[in-house]
Amino acid sequence: MEYPDLSQLPVELQEAVTSHGSLNIFRMIMHSPVLAPGVLRLGDAILQRNSLPDTLRELAIVRVGRVYGAAYEVHHHEKAARLVGLGDEALAAADTGSAVKLSGPEAAVLAATDQLLDRHTLDDAAREELLAFLTMNQLADLVITVGFYQLICDFLNTFEVAVEDEPGGVGRQAGP
Repeated sequence: MEYPDLSQLPVELQEAVTSHGSLNIFRMIMHSPVLAPGVLRLGDAILQRNSLPDTLRELAIVRVGRVYGAAYEVHHHEKAARLVGLGDEALAAADTGSAVKLSGPEAAVLAATDQLLDRHTLDDAAREELLAFLTMNQLADLVITVGFYQLICDFLNTFEVAVEDEPGGVGRQAGP
């Protein structure tokens, strides 16, 4: 799908794309110029002010990307996951859903992510397991993180957003 012609957008939206590194997701989301600023603010909050430990946040995000088959999301968040210290075993578990080699908290977050994706809620047992090591704030942030990345993966897949460093990943700019 074509990326919008950013030069036709208001300056503040052009600056929003630039300030987010001009990544394809941010370019493509400008097809919704009224909603894009709110989506960007929520995404920034999830990544910068989330109360979850970074490794657990990234584990959940990569799992959502894997379940949704969103290659763009997985590509970018596997890099982020490694930067915050998530190891190969955890990333492999995010791929398969098997938590055999994970720590207790990682396994619980992976299982909770799958439960949210499958059932759209957490059962009492999952909530209790999570609240054994998460605060209520962290549990809320986990649920919001999983939900937000479901939205983002739906968007990425629908608009066929390409990874920037792949052939054709620059995207097709809308013509005049």
